[in-house]
Amino acid sequence: MTKKKLDQFRGKLTPAKIAAGMTAACANAHRLAKAARLLLENGHYALSASIAAISIEEAGKPTILRALAMATSEQQLSQCWRDFRTHTRKNLMWLLPQLVSQGARKLDDFRPLFEDDAEHPFLLDQVKQIGFYTDCLGKAHWSIPSDVIDKSLATMMVSIAEILGKEKSHSETEVQLWIKHMAHVQKRPKELVEHALAQWYKDMQAHGLLPEGKNEMEDFILTGLHKRNPGSPEQGDG
Repeated sequence: MTKKKLDQFRGKLTPAKIAAGMTAACANAHRLAKAARLLLENGHYALSASIAAISIEEAGKPTILRALAMATSEQQLSQCWRDFRTHTRKNLMWLLPQLVSQGARKLDDFRPLFEDDAEHPFLLDQVKQIGFYTDCLGKAHWSIPSDVIDKSLATMMVSIAEILGKEKSHSETEVQLWIKHMAHVQKRPKELVEHALAQWYKDMQAHGLLPEGKNEMEDFILTGLHKRNPGSPEQGDG
């Protein structure tokens, strides 16, 4: 008897389910980054780079799940699930370390990562593909993974995966606070979004979900990064 393939869920999720999905994605991103490191250390550069790319994709899922938590219409739900299952929508953050090395510090400096016409998500997907598969490219040239991906590219990919693929837990309360502060500023001027982000961070601190003291999200928005990356929605401590 032929088994039917598993149906992909496309509906609304509760904050608890959203948090569980975010936690699962982070754990898997971390697992894949460790596997990519082992492959790199054993000289399997092409496979290492491709596994690192998948780790980066997994690390991008929590951002999409945050958007899903705020979806109120069938159209928004459909778009969020489409993004969740589209490779190039999950790897937007992979150039973040490069932007930091080039001097990016404030929230505004990272907006190019999310521009609609950005090419870097497709570049990462291409690296993943050529690390896995042989193909006939250009003027009938055979692309062989071990010939295309070298140690330096694989090392860079693994390093990025390790930066983005931090294992962390997300809570139902965190998602509820995200909806509370961010749902009403969707598609609003960036000043309102930035204020809402700072208020979300403050509320997370009040609930014991982020360290007490300085509001690092507010610092990130106003003055930029200092010694470490603040608890941003994608990579933070919350």
